[in-house]
Amino acid sequence: MKHNVTVTTDQQEAVISRHIYGHFAEHLGRCIYEGLWVGEDSSIPNTNGIRTDVLKALQNINIPVLRWPGGCFADEYHWKDGIGPREERKRMVNTHWGGVVENNHFGTHEFLMLCEMLGTEPYICGNVGSGSVQEMSEWVEYMTFDGESPMADWRRDNGRQEPWNVTYFGVGNESWGCGGHMRPEFYADLYRQYQTYVREYNDNQLYKIAGGANVDDYRWTEVLMREAAPFMDGLSLHYYTIPGDFFKGKGSALDFNKAEWDITMERALHMDTLISRHRAIMDSYDPEEKVGLIVDEWGTWFDVEPGTNPGFLYQQNTIRDAVVAGVTLNIFNRHAGRVHMANIAQMVNVLQAMVHTDEEKMFLTPTYHVFHMYQVHQDAALLPIHMDTGISGENRAYPQIHGSASKQADGVVHVSLCNLDMEEDADVTLDLRGLSDKVNWEGTILSAEHKHDHNTFEDPERVRPQAFQDFKAGGAAAELRLPPMSVVVLAVS
Repeated sequence: MKHNVTVTTDQQEAVISRHIYGHFAEHLGRCIYEGLWVGEDSSIPNTNGIRTDVLKALQNINIPVLRWPGGCFADEYHWKDGIGPREERKRMVNTHWGGVVENNHFGTHEFLMLCEMLGTEPYICGNVGSGSVQEMSEWVEYMTFDGESPMADWRRDNGRQEPWNVTYFGVGNESWGCGGHMRPEFYADLYRQYQTYVREYNDNQLYKIAGGANVDDYRWTEVLMREAAPFMDGLSLHYYTIPGDFFKGKGSALDFNKAEWDITMERALHMDTLISRHRAIMDSYDPEEKVGLIVDEWGTWFDVEPGTNPGFLYQQNTIRDAVVAGVTLNIFNRHAGRVHMANIAQMVNVLQAMVHTDEEKMFLTPTYHVFHMYQVHQDAALLPIHMDTGISGENRAYPQIHGSASKQADGVVHVSLCNLDMEEDADVTLDLRGLSDKVNWEGTILSAEHKHDHNTFEDPERVRPQAFQDFKAGGAAAELRLPPMSVVVLAVS
């Protein structure tokens, strides 16, 4: 089918916050231990205990913000157990994720060190479910106070003289579920209480995030905005793309058919509906869009790989995941006025990960490559895009192509387009209105021959970006052919 796409390059909209391209690392499975942290004495090459290969890979995708320590783990995590000499730290059982022993070797100092090494801003998620106001208040004091106090002195005793800059702080996680099974009215009051003691010290400005809705719980958003909007900077939303049933079987990450491909695409696109409806509620209480929508858990969620611990949420990552990532990031871009941050779940070895490791081995996933390609949108101006896509194709109830566009400060325009169909090419006429006829076109594409294609330790580059050349440009317009199940980013300067 022929598609017409028009981008208006001289009518800039909201700025696409770089924080939309954030990540999430929970104490879950092999995300922290082995994935990120191996310790200084490991035979695996490391930098201050952080895997050097993973560190370098993550540095290359310009991660703007990293959420930690959870997730469900956050509401059973007591930060004082994770500071001081590692051999003296309290051991605990990770009751949410596999019942394994957590030795707390990766704690506040290690996490904030990792953020400094990555050049990323930390997003701390505090414990409301099993913690206390005092515990949360003292954590902020420990990290950010530059005066004389018990917590600041304790930080210095543990080797960190200067306070850290911590901008983002979440007050609880999934308080409607694993964070306490609360009603929105109860959590709204708790949030108001807890956030009062999440204090700002010195010049450290805090962006306080309230725990928001599970998927389409619009009443939760209504109550939180009504009761607590003046006390928050952000309100979270969690949504996972699951082709099956969450409790009865989510579907395989590798062994799926066309029908499962199609429902995955439909459910990925549902993110747009969710944001639009939650956004409408937020607009009624906050028309100036001061409170950001923070989608701090999103991504594909399938059944775990056979033979792995079901509590570790380890799944493979195919070209299907890459297309879902491209579509979702396009949606976030297009809602940049309200979506201030998003955090994909998760960074390493868990769910829709960037990187997989096995002892000393490592490979990058197709999703990693999408983040690498899309980083050009960070802090760029959103451009209006009109897509005459139509819905065509046998047994496909969704548009074939999806996209977003932005302009960087130097005037370079980037257009990201996804072909969601797993079988058919997409012929696209792209018109960039407002540009001169003397422009230069370049492109990058991520695609695959088969829907199950994925990277492995034995074949780490089966799915990788390549130069995109299947287009004919004439001035500010071009004719493109997008192969099936592909993600393309065009740069026009």
